Amino acid sequence: MTHAANGSRPGRASTIGAVGADVSFDRIEKRYGSVVAVNGVSLTIAPGEFVTLLGPSGSGKTTTLMMLAGFEVPTAGEIYVDGDPIAAVPPYRRNIGMVFQNYALFPHMTVGENIAFPLQMRKMSKADIVRHTAEVLALVGLPGYEARYPRQLSGGQQQRIAVARALVFNPRVLLMDEPLGALDKQLRERLQLEIKALHDQLGVTIIYVTHDQEEALVMSDRIAVMNEGHIEQCGPPTELYDEPATRFVASFIGESNFVDGTIASRDDHAATVAVPGVGTLRALCRPTTHVGDSAALTVRPEKIFAVTEEVDDGMNAVAGIVEDVVFVGEMRRYVVALPGDQRLVLKAQNRSGVANFSRGDNIRIAWNVQDSRIV
Repeated sequence: MTHAANGSRPGRASTIGAVGADVSFDRIEKRYGSVVAVNGVSLTIAPGEFVTLLGPSGSGKTTTLMMLAGFEVPTAGEIYVDGDPIAAVPPYRRNIGMVFQNYALFPHMTVGENIAFPLQMRKMSKADIVRHTAEVLALVGLPGYEARYPRQLSGGQQQRIAVARALVFNPRVLLMDEPLGALDKQLRERLQLEIKALHDQLGVTIIYVTHDQEEALVMSDRIAVMNEGHIEQCGPPTELYDEPATRFVASFIGESNFVDGTIASRDDHAATVAVPGVGTLRALCRPTTHVGDSAALTVRPEKIFAVTEEVDDGMNAVAGIVEDVVFVGEMRRYVVALPGDQRLVLKAQNRSGVANFSRGDNIRIAWNVQDSRIV
């Protein structure tokens, strides 16, 4: 999908690509009887932004997307596109493109006919349909595929055709619901980069739904982490990974360690956590952290390292016993048992100069206070 936007017609300006719209969810709710699928979601998306709704099954992410598409009607709240309320507008009048997980291609139609379908619904002339179809096929890297049928295409090619059909009428917003979920890992990773490159090229606003946190980290400008119908945290991938606001966000995005204890003291930026059997540890905290609160200190496994000497005041250090070792090629993953029945996972790069440990070894590990958070 990395072809030039002017497709196969040198010298002619492309008809594909438009300025993305801004999208705003204002306290959206969706109820099915007594079941609350989406509970007071508010989110503003800038024109041309790539935002991913990330969460486990049942978190409300797809329902939120379907309300924007017009396939579900909000129980309460409003959705705005470029400032216009659209909750009561039928789907066909929203000018929003949609790509589904199963592609939803018409099997009895050729590729060209599949792509032409939304243009025919808009009463476009035959000559313009032919031109738009050729341009969008070149855009997704499948020029000349007009006469083929979906059954003659691989999964990755079908996904590209689904994207082409969603883009051909220049939607102001493109919605993608788990579009890579049916593909194998290698192809999925390649298409993640292709979709991101296509977004950068066209500037359309994309709202993407997935439960795959690595996919969200790779593709998104911002990620809204959803859980039980609400947004736990929304921000750039680096912020969510390095500064998780809640235990759920820390555990759902990447791998995290948690050490449970009680807040013993705090200053403007960091708190001291008293951990039974371990002692005291320091971590960055939010203004809502109070002395006496039960809390968890979280730190990523790759931020922890083995030490043999004393560490300075900006570090946490604890002693433990190696309980398990897993070799995963580029690194070794150690499970370290601490006093008080707590455990930390350490990831150490597999390279010369890095000490290796075995089960039962005594080990002293440390990490920077700046690399840990109170959640």
